Amino acid sequence: MAKEDTKTKHWYVIHTYSGYEDRVAENLRQRIETMHMSDKIFDVIVPKENQIEIKNGRRRIVERRIFPGYVLVQMDVTEDSWYVVRNTPNVTGFVGSGTTPTPISEDEVRHIQKRMGVEEPKFKIDFQVGEAVNIVDGPFKGFDGMVNEIDENKGKIKVLVNMFGRETPVELDSLQVKKI
Repeated sequence: MAKEDTKTKHWYVIHTYSGYEDRVAENLRQRIETMHMSDKIFDVIVPKENQIEIKNGRRRIVERRIFPGYVLVQMDVTEDSWYVVRNTPNVTGFVGSGTTPTPISEDEVRHIQKRMGVEEPKFKIDFQVGEAVNIVDGPFKGFDGMVNEIDENKGKIKVLVNMFGRETPVELDSLQVKKI
């Protein structure tokens, strides 16, 4: 019997109004319970990941939606299950061609879940290449420079600083610089 379940149980992407992803997931979970659909609709996920954001010289971890406006649903598509999901408030439809929803591959789902489970949040750096900055900390404090490179994984910025008549690249933590 378990083999039959895996043939019909797939992941689908539903489109929602942007900003309503969590509300849609919660409403759908309640509808699954009250309408006794747990044998046809198995899981609901709002894909999110943690990022480190640096703003005004402060680091903070923020949770960001990976795909704004979309929710993943693992289900067996039948008339009943399709009706329950489609008529959940703020759901605009399934992603797919024509009238039938198109499942996404197991590899895509694993990739999304792996991205959601990443323990190390990524840095969100509020600078752009070519932007003028002032160094506020470290041995180059007081120097002005131009952002040359940004490494969001490490939270580092390479700044070109004019010293002794030539531009020298200096690698700094993103907290050591501020916009001019």
